[in-house]
Amino acid sequence: MRWQYQGMEQRTPQTEPDDAGATSGVGVLDKAALVLTAVEAGPASLGELVARTGLSRATAHRLAVALETHRLVARDGAGRFVAGPRLAAGSAVAALWPLPWRLLQAAPDVLAELRDATGESTQLYVRRDGERVCVAAAERDSGLRDTVPVGAILPMTAGSGAQVLLAFAGSDAAGAGRRDAATARRAGTAAESRVPAGAAFDDDVLAQVRARGWAQSAGEREAGLASVSAPVRDSAGAVIAALSMSGPDGRLTRAPGQLFGAVVAAAADRLSALAGYSPPNNSRPAQTVSGATSGRRVTTPHGLPGGAKA
Repeated sequence: MRWQYQGMEQRTPQTEPDDAGATSGVGVLDKAALVLTAVEAGPASLGELVARTGLSRATAHRLAVALETHRLVARDGAGRFVAGPRLAAGSAVAALWPLPWRLLQAAPDVLAELRDATGESTQLYVRRDGERVCVAAAERDSGLRDTVPVGAILPMTAGSGAQVLLAFAGSDAAGAGRRDAATARRAGTAAESRVPAGAAFDDDVLAQVRARGWAQSAGEREAGLASVSAPVRDSAGAVIAALSMSGPDGRLTRAPGQLFGAVVAAAADRLSALAGYSPPNNSRPAQTVSGATSGRRVTTPHGLPGGAKA
């Protein structure tokens, strides 16, 4: 993760060549597999893709673009080829957090709309044991921004995305933490903490996340970085992902949820609906959020606002 300014040179990691040597006998399929192996190793420009695969420039480009159509390959903010949401979700987290294909297919559009509504970069995270993985992202087009490429692995000890995935972990969707605490008090024992060692937040913060339905952070993952996240649920109500937006706290303030908590939650609700989730009350009331420093008002009746700008 890093701050990025438009036009700033980016460093591409050096990778080892794939020495598996597996072939299927179907030429085009084997060449496509070379491209997938190359982007799994890290972001690649077209020239780097050619170097990693040994394919001609025209063939590498044609296959990468075709795989992009099927969401197995994607592009980062610099236009480099990276692992797409289907590849990232399938290889990194499908065993633990399977995401419905309909959700993955719609995620780029929902994230792009949230980015345009807030003016900040947006991401979709899933949990893999003690880590979280970015499986979709929409980056702010210009200026200072937070860049999280698809496939990036982040810790579960900092950031609003980690808060969401931990706060709603377990078999129950909402209120589990409160019932656990009440049960523990009656038994005279301490409730089991969901917070990993070294985390920048505590159980009280997670309880607040469950109560209001979104999380916020400022300076947890990186100094000067703020974020807001909300849970995405499956048809049974279990939280399967965290939808996030992030950017500099100079724009988002130290309390970014006051500006965009309702907006991010509304976008997460859209993804939850695509995953088959129907909340007990299907109508979300209109919510108006006022920014303390800017006086902006953001109204979210049933989805994303049309004019909320950061």
